[in-house]
Amino acid sequence: MSPEELVYLAVLAASIPVGFLFRYLSPSLKQGVSLLLGLIITIATCRIHTLHSFFTVLGTWLIVKYSWRNAPFLSLAWTFLYLLFFRLSTWFGLSSPGPFANAIQLLLTLKMVSLANEVHSFHLMKKEDVRSFSKSPLIGGLSQEPSLYDTISYSYCYIGIMTGPFFRYQTYFDWLQQPCPQSLPGRVPLLQRLQFVPMYGVLFLVINSFFPLAYVRTEEFLEHHLLFRLFYMTAVFFVFRMRFYAAWCGAEASCISAGLGCYPEGALSKPGGGPTVNTAPDSSDTYDFKTIQNIDCYNTDFCVKVRHGMKYWNMTVQWWLHHYIYANAPFKAYTFKAAWTMFISAYWHGLHAGYYLSFLTIPLCMGAESALESAVRTKLGPKGQSIFDWIHWFLKMRAYDYMCMGFVLLSFRDTVNYWTSIYFCIHVIALACIGLGKALKGKGEKRERKSDKEKEENNQKIKAEN
Repeated sequence: MSPEELVYLAVLAASIPVGFLFRYLSPSLKQGVSLLLGLIITIATCRIHTLHSFFTVLGTWLIVKYSWRNAPFLSLAWTFLYLLFFRLSTWFGLSSPGPFANAIQLLLTLKMVSLANEVHSFHLMKKEDVRSFSKSPLIGGLSQEPSLYDTISYSYCYIGIMTGPFFRYQTYFDWLQQPCPQSLPGRVPLLQRLQFVPMYGVLFLVINSFFPLAYVRTEEFLEHHLLFRLFYMTAVFFVFRMRFYAAWCGAEASCISAGLGCYPEGALSKPGGGPTVNTAPDSSDTYDFKTIQNIDCYNTDFCVKVRHGMKYWNMTVQWWLHHYIYANAPFKAYTFKAAWTMFISAYWHGLHAGYYLSFLTIPLCMGAESALESAVRTKLGPKGQSIFDWIHWFLKMRAYDYMCMGFVLLSFRDTVNYWTSIYFCIHVIALACIGLGKALKGKGEKRERKSDKEKEENNQKIKAEN
């Protein structure tokens, strides 16, 4: 493990037992102590680069305070432009931010855009209440505009500050105001979330030792058989998954121990977004932590479709992308909206070409599976559809293996060199599937037109005979 990974592990490991102590603090103490811990972590790991996150927070607060009507657009522009400056800071004679500053900046960007949208909705609803002389039943809406202290406290809350999951300001506020946090579930859901983490960690260390990523960049790697080169991406993606499964399950555990994101099951909470149904407090309620669930390991591996795989991976960020990027995309067609969302996601991750090559391959794969589903699967019987789904699942996993290589190799040259060594197989298969789907659909439509024509001719003959 790298020194950075050890620091991440230490922060996560310490956050879990500390979280239980927050259940005994008053709202004001909870807010102050969580802010203090977050600042300690940030300053200790980022040092002078802490200023990047502070300027981002201050700029967003000013936007929200003095231009709430345009806050959603302005906050997105401000935080994403600052991300560009942050990543190109060496061009301006500044030192390069480290991985910890980058991780904090990424999550802070999500928080600030979400906060601006929440405040915008709060003001709109307040104006509506004044017009109608009644209080609107807003689900998960703010009851007051956050102060500068509230904004800073939310931004630097120690929970998930470097690892996520993303959570809205309303989720943070609800956490502060929990009436009886000691009575909320903690130990059982915590153990359930951590039960497979040791296995994920061991598999990550073992498989990574046999299939190091650096080997892909060597000339020796290209001398191996094609099947070995193909299998290598499967091993790399497996290591990638185990690493994030362990990290994100641990991050969720730090939320669970503190009680963050704990809502009644009847609230039908969504990862990232929180409750979707208003519920009255009830002592008989059962609770869940869906709001802070960031990974569904089983469904990530075993769902059938590429598009579904994305819904189960980094789930809180997927919610953010859907509500703030996809919903406001400057296109109407699904394919273009998906491509736009993937482009923004790639930009959020970084400026490395590998991100863009990988993320922009996703819409192509989605188009391929949609083409074959409409042209082939819908015309099969139950057994045929089952076989189709197994083949579809296998190709989905290989597509993610393939795209993962761009995500981890990062550079355009390394990514294209690897994809060239396996003959751009996923791109070729995806294009072939789209072509086959269109061809089969065209033949089906031609047969239907021919059948309709024959029926019409038969009807005319019957009428003539009568």
